[in-house]
Amino acid sequence: MEKRDGSPVPSKRGATREQVDHSVRNGLLTGRFIPGKAVTIRGLATELDVSPMPVREVLQRLAAENALEVKPNGRVQVPDMTPDRFDELLKARLLLEPELAELALPHLRTLDVKALISIDDEIDRHLIGGDAEAYMRLNHAFHFRIYRASLSKVLLPLIDSLWLQFAPFMRTVYGRVGTANLEDRHKEAIRAIEQKNGPALRSAVTADISDGMGLLGKEILTDA
Repeated sequence: MEKRDGSPVPSKRGATREQVDHSVRNGLLTGRFIPGKAVTIRGLATELDVSPMPVREVLQRLAAENALEVKPNGRVQVPDMTPDRFDELLKARLLLEPELAELALPHLRTLDVKALISIDDEIDRHLIGGDAEAYMRLNHAFHFRIYRASLSKVLLPLIDSLWLQFAPFMRTVYGRVGTANLEDRHKEAIRAIEQKNGPALRSAVTADISDGMGLLGKEILTDA
């Protein structure tokens, strides 16, 4: 079956799977799923008000991306964070994200800058208010507003997978240290975009990752 414009109409099953995928990925990115705490396919299906089949398909796909792991008893959980895994994720972010940001720079327009300023202003309000989940949602929106402009078919999916893997752990970090004292380099990144300064944008993204995930995450893992 096709729409009037000739494009295919998604099947109900396909639409449901997309909705489940969006819900679970959003839950990972905002820290609703806690590292080490298992969930069941049936329980998640009940929560999302869908059949277990699309939930199973989505969870299997996310397990293939290393965002989740399936236990022998069939339960699914976010993998526990270890120092080695953390260091590898941090290194991958520092290698890929500044590169993708600079690739995106020629495609970023005034409309993008305005959107980034708006997102950053909202982030500042939520940092003061201590809303860690809102901060994580908006921080993701800020970074990916930049990254998606690159139109990359290779780096963008890799970085998306990295965020799914580190975000749940960082939510526990923010839960322990709070958000009031968090600092980011978003304003530096926005200024670099306005000036079309690639090296400055790379530097801002690198510092943002190192100061945010790097320093806080290492401190929590060291104290654990």
